[in-house]
Amino acid sequence: MAQEDIFKKIIAHCKEYGFIFQSSEIYDGLSAVYDYGQIGVELKNNIKQYWWDAMTKLNENIVGIDAAIFMHPRTWEASGHVGAFNDPLIDNKDSKKRYRADVLIEEYLEKLEGKIQKEVDKAAQRFGDAFDEKQFRATNQRVLDNQQRIDETKSRFVKALENSDLADLKKIIEDAEIVCPLSGSKNWTDVRQFNLMFSTQLGSVSDEASTIYLRPETAQGIFVNFLNVQKTGRMKIPFGIAQIGKAFRNEIVARQFIFRMREFEQMEMQFFVQPGSEMEWYHFWKEKRIKWHRALGMGDAKYRFHDHEKLAHYANAAADIQFEYPMGFREVEGIHSRTDFDLGNHEKFSGRKIQYFDTELNKNYTPYVVETSIGLDRMFLSIVSNAYTEETLEGKDEGRVVMKIPAILAPVKLAVFPLTKKDGLPETARQIMDELKFDFNCQYEEKDTIGRRYRRQDAIGTPFCITIDHQTKEDNTVTIRHRDTMEQERVPVAKLREIMEEKVSMRKVLKNL
Repeated sequence: MAQEDIFKKIIAHCKEYGFIFQSSEIYDGLSAVYDYGQIGVELKNNIKQYWWDAMTKLNENIVGIDAAIFMHPRTWEASGHVGAFNDPLIDNKDSKKRYRADVLIEEYLEKLEGKIQKEVDKAAQRFGDAFDEKQFRATNQRVLDNQQRIDETKSRFVKALENSDLADLKKIIEDAEIVCPLSGSKNWTDVRQFNLMFSTQLGSVSDEASTIYLRPETAQGIFVNFLNVQKTGRMKIPFGIAQIGKAFRNEIVARQFIFRMREFEQMEMQFFVQPGSEMEWYHFWKEKRIKWHRALGMGDAKYRFHDHEKLAHYANAAADIQFEYPMGFREVEGIHSRTDFDLGNHEKFSGRKIQYFDTELNKNYTPYVVETSIGLDRMFLSIVSNAYTEETLEGKDEGRVVMKIPAILAPVKLAVFPLTKKDGLPETARQIMDELKFDFNCQYEEKDTIGRRYRRQDAIGTPFCITIDHQTKEDNTVTIRHRDTMEQERVPVAKLREIMEEKVSMRKVLKNL
């Protein structure tokens, strides 16, 4: 099945089972804005808890804050967003569709890399164990031709972005013969810059109101509170400040479901370090963050680093952690060495001294910053897209759709089923439910056959189903059914809480980070 078809199925499944809904759907929706349903919000909250605990509980020198969405407009002048927060956009004259010029070029480069990989895979299959990939890449003419195109295009692309050369971005698109994905046409407009910040008015009377912005990132709320946290928390460098919060960007080319939205949520940590030590901490956090992702057990090969060739105006090093979504490898988290740009600029624009007095060095300095920034919605999408599985059941005509969500993140941890609605089984099931619901998010179901109930729980990713049957009345044991294997085991009711705690608690995963 084509990856595009799988992605469409995932989107449909998310709506059908209460993960994600189109915002304002009864009014035909709002483009690139989504609501999280009753199942989705539980998964989202569990992701937040996993990140927050890994940051603030496992690191004594990292604390959290919750800064306001509205900030003084000078904040965004100091951060560079007023002058430099732009996307290069290009329109196709035939389809009337608008695209990000940089994304079109990046997708072209990915296609060339895909052609090279296809040649490598064919050769590997042809030569078997005797295949030398390094030699093949260095000698095969088709590979060399495509690699030359990649290298030449990348060189021009990076230079054009660094110089904000919009004319050359268009020329790259023309020279590469990139076509509109919708119309197949090469009839492009010039490339233009578009600022992504939403503006609004603060004040009761419009004439007296001042223009402010919805924050395009959560990081600045941390930077402007640097001294507040450092002094009140008696923090010593190196230390970090973590935050989870909403951000807003007026994405003209919002696409790919919740991957790129206009209202989204970030989980960011800014780590303040002594100047000169930033690269050591940059590499430290790169490894620590990818370990956090891989600890979920979704497959190490699903992740890779992508080091930035073009750096943002504030950075001296940057890398993405990319995840293999149905549409290919895309960024889920960024690690950036931001130097002293942010604190230095806020000091300059505010007129306030924002420095740290290092008692060991006996001097003041502006700390450097290493940032880890993860898109919560993109993290959510990586989990549901990886979890979605269609299975054919052995010996049966029917199949099942199962969401193999990591147990520690599962929206519903366990479901409690009485086998029948009689013989006192519902009452016993309710007693068990009432004992477990204080520690785990549980669902109770007694309608339909046990098989249908299993299928409904499979579809929302519930890792364990507990069935109360007639034997329960005799020996006080129940059946635990495992989502991924569909195997069942008999366990004493008295040990249920202990067994479930072992299987769904974040404790074990956090201890291994």
